[in-house]
Amino acid sequence: MQVNQNFLNLEDSYLFSTIARKVNEFQDAHQGEKVIRLGIGDVTLPLTKSVVSAMQEAVSEMSKSETFKGYGPEQGYDFLRNAIKDYYATKKVELAADEIFVSDGAKSDLGNILDIFGTTGTSLIPNPVYPTYLDTNTMAGRKINFLNGNEKNNFLPMPEDGDGGDLIYLCSPNNPTGATYTKEQLKIWVDYANNNGAVILFDSAYEFFVKDAELPTSIFEIDGAKTCAIEFCSFSKTAGFTGTRCGYTVVPQDLVRENIKLNKLWLRRQTTKFNGVPYIIQKGAAAVFTPEGQKEVETNIRYYLENAKIIRDAFKELGFWFVGGDNSPYIWIKCPDNLDSWTFFDKLLNEAHVVGTPGVGFGSGGEGYFRISAFGARENVIEAMDRIKKLYK
Repeated sequence: MQVNQNFLNLEDSYLFSTIARKVNEFQDAHQGEKVIRLGIGDVTLPLTKSVVSAMQEAVSEMSKSETFKGYGPEQGYDFLRNAIKDYYATKKVELAADEIFVSDGAKSDLGNILDIFGTTGTSLIPNPVYPTYLDTNTMAGRKINFLNGNEKNNFLPMPEDGDGGDLIYLCSPNNPTGATYTKEQLKIWVDYANNNGAVILFDSAYEFFVKDAELPTSIFEIDGAKTCAIEFCSFSKTAGFTGTRCGYTVVPQDLVRENIKLNKLWLRRQTTKFNGVPYIIQKGAAAVFTPEGQKEVETNIRYYLENAKIIRDAFKELGFWFVGGDNSPYIWIKCPDNLDSWTFFDKLLNEAHVVGTPGVGFGSGGEGYFRISAFGARENVIEAMDRIKKLYK
């Protein structure tokens, strides 16, 4: 027996464990002091009424022999796939139900999708970005090139900002920076992928936060994307499913490489390695797309975006450089006084009792930057910004 040596090439993930240790040490030394956490990527509002009602109804169905559900289709029940298809139609994107695969979250599929690709290619990954992209490619033994995000490109790197690859990871709105690609920018990426035989892996987990009608919420709003892109989405941030787990991946039938439909490969992979999302969860997910469900989810999203506006306004008042927060729950700020990410973390914790996320934890391109999250209670966001303004005024 031999182990997968690629795992030994992974860097130990110290980011959140280090944050937890520092916060615990601070609280041990300052008993009774209130620490406000704005580093969280988890939602804080509960599941909406429509979702809970649908799940409760599904639980009741599971208690009766005539409506009990055992193993379901690995790619998702038709009622949810059709609801997702109809949702895309509101974006003027036409999909077939068999192009939609229901999963237990975007993170799982973003890692598992590598099963259908060869290991000798090169992946093009933004820096900074969500760590799962880098780690799963390292595990698979693929060569990695980086797309360099920076102030000059507003942390929205384009093809000229990297050395190329056959798998291209794009996240919009981006985690951690909150920056969002325009249709014109995505068109350049789509043309690049089609011209080079590459495949775009498009992470749209935060698409519900995009309120600017001129900005795309799906890669498939771009002409030519169906021949070069796979899209990953999640109910986690859009509908509060972080503890419930549900997402979906769209693999178009028109996406063909080496005369093989990638949809067929992904279907084979899922039916072999995945038993599907529980019926109860899928019923809750389908409720998100009902008229009432959409209103409820919109209310939650607006709550987080109002938090983000409070954060943006505070840093604007202080004269900090930042992106994000307008169509995203994340605000990406430049650390003041040329501080590195961890030094700024320590300053906020020790002097303002506020916790954020050091940008360097998302890649070397994040050094000197800091992520603030809008996922939190309104009163805590207001208090945290008052503390930071007091510190820097």
